[in-house]
Amino acid sequence: MNTDNTALVSNMKEDEARSELKRLSTEIDGHNKAYHQDDNPVISDAEYDSLRRRYLDLEKEFSHLATKDGPSSNVGYTSHAAFNKIQHTVPMLSLDNVFSVEGLNDFISGIKRFLKEFSNHSSIELEMVAEPKIDGLSISLRYESGLLVSAATRGDGEVGEDVTENIKSLKEVPLSLRGPVPKIIEIRGEVYMSKYDFLELNNNQKALGNKVFANPRNAAAGSLRQLDPKITATRQLKMFAYAWGEFKGVSWESQTEFYNYLKIWGFAVNPLMKKCNSPDTLISTYKEISRLRPELDYDIDGVVYKVNRLDWQKRLGFVSRAPRWAVAHKFPAEQVETIITEINIQVGRTGSLTPVAKLLPVNVGGVLVSNATLHNEGEIQRKDIRKGDAVLIQRAGDVIPQVVKVIIEKRPKKSETFRFPHVCPVCGSDAPRVENEAIRRCSGGASCNAQLVERLRHFVSRGAFDIEGFGTRNAEIFFEKNLILSLTDIFRLKNNRKELEKLEGWGFKSTEKLLNSIESRRIISLDRFIFALGIRGVGRANARLIANHYLSIKALRSSMNDAAIIGSEAREDLSNIDGIGPNLARDLIVFFNDTINAQLLDDFENLITINPHKVMNSISSPISGKTIVFTGTLNTITRMEAKNSAENLGAKVSGSVSSKTDLVIIGDNAGSKAKKAAELGIKMLSEAEWIQLVE
Repeated sequence: MNTDNTALVSNMKEDEARSELKRLSTEIDGHNKAYHQDDNPVISDAEYDSLRRRYLDLEKEFSHLATKDGPSSNVGYTSHAAFNKIQHTVPMLSLDNVFSVEGLNDFISGIKRFLKEFSNHSSIELEMVAEPKIDGLSISLRYESGLLVSAATRGDGEVGEDVTENIKSLKEVPLSLRGPVPKIIEIRGEVYMSKYDFLELNNNQKALGNKVFANPRNAAAGSLRQLDPKITATRQLKMFAYAWGEFKGVSWESQTEFYNYLKIWGFAVNPLMKKCNSPDTLISTYKEISRLRPELDYDIDGVVYKVNRLDWQKRLGFVSRAPRWAVAHKFPAEQVETIITEINIQVGRTGSLTPVAKLLPVNVGGVLVSNATLHNEGEIQRKDIRKGDAVLIQRAGDVIPQVVKVIIEKRPKKSETFRFPHVCPVCGSDAPRVENEAIRRCSGGASCNAQLVERLRHFVSRGAFDIEGFGTRNAEIFFEKNLILSLTDIFRLKNNRKELEKLEGWGFKSTEKLLNSIESRRIISLDRFIFALGIRGVGRANARLIANHYLSIKALRSSMNDAAIIGSEAREDLSNIDGIGPNLARDLIVFFNDTINAQLLDDFENLITINPHKVMNSISSPISGKTIVFTGTLNTITRMEAKNSAENLGAKVSGSVSSKTDLVIIGDNAGSKAKKAAELGIKMLSEAEWIQLVE
């Protein structure tokens, strides 16, 4: 078997990629024949999966080299573009993760700091539920007057794929609800395939001469996301229900009460779910589920903890894209030994210099890993990581490969300490260590081609403009060929159609597909646009915070221009956005007041439509759209609770009083903020009046 898979995909040349894709295709086809037809496999399942993963990584990077008859063509998945889309009425959020008892304790401590009931060290119990985290495909089922009307995958959390007809074949999915029927209810859960049914499916695939699935999760996802519902119906899919989205005409007071409703309505609830009254009980449940893991007929990758009381869930609310009241305690990541063959420096879109270890390829949890992040200069120094070192690696959260430690006793005798460069390896500009940060940044800015290419890759990525068919490798190719030298050039690429069609691997059809995809992305939401710009420190969560505060690109740009003036109300307003610290505020002001960026934004406004931001889950309330300031000591609720309740009702919470403030809530020992509110004639309410207003 040829195992020369050491090349870092992103660093490969096109001819190298074409050659390896051809070799891997031939090798995988041979293994498929040996496994399916000859019943005589010559490699393990893990090795086979590694070869396929390598092929898929190459195919993703060099998308224009993909062939219709390649190994990825019949893996059970269908392109998301083939499905109709469904907008989730309530977003399908993800969960934060913890990986240790310490992490769990921090999670519980955060809840107790948030809720007023625990501020006086009372004996009240924090009741929670624990249940296995199913390794499957998330689904949302919508029922109206008790009848199933639609089913959608999670998608990006806001828009999912319509799999309504496919889901109807699952026995655990009632077409009509039993018992008390709510007017509207969205049931969320996980679709999975049992280990037994997975083996049966692969046996059938083998008998038919079709390719087998790598694992039950992939089998479940591929089976549910079939274009032909009849195929889904032949697959033995199952579902556990565990959450809700929109609901009307029914209510419950706890997570466990909701689970009882699920059973009445006809859904399956995981039998290992347990109510826990202490951290010790949570840990013991985690250990018990972990012990049972090999015996279960379905795959799990951790345990989910949820606050049981629904009123506490509502008060705790959400942070970013995850609830404060739930967390996933993941099982330990698999650790594997390998060798560092090189240490390379990658330049990110904001100029950050990131060291990446090139590894002898090794299988970690079914994925072939050939490189791992070394984070920054300080991390290399702290662990004394060197070229040639034997190291222990793991996939953090079973996703991102990282070096856990160096195996010193296996270090080569002539190894040398790695010296981190002080200049950009791409453009040669100085790369100084950023004050109060652990990283170095290239000072080249727009003159650094690496930053421009990475900005372009980020711009077209899924969380940003999500331009299908662009491919990360194409960003570099288009830049090198002078087809795209600025972000806005993407929307002028149609003017270079003839030049695009002349590129190797491109033609009429592939060019047409890409240009159509670009045209379909000329309308974008404000938060996705902000994220797409690649502003330093602005991830998806911060992009939503900014969009939620300013609501339109016009208001945002105007405010950032005003905020450039030290001591201005606009600067104070920016600094008072909860979650926007002084460093990020500075970076935002610098970005929007940069002449080149300003010209770029002007250009964008002539090429695309940036829709005003719609506040997620906003409802009609007496404080919707108002700016509120809390001051003094609150006795009934904590400051965090008060802030969360205000935001849930559509208000903005600021840290200082200004002419834009609509309402000030006065607690005990209120100071200068109350005085300023009185001077400005702003309405003030006591804590009791506030609670009466929002209840």
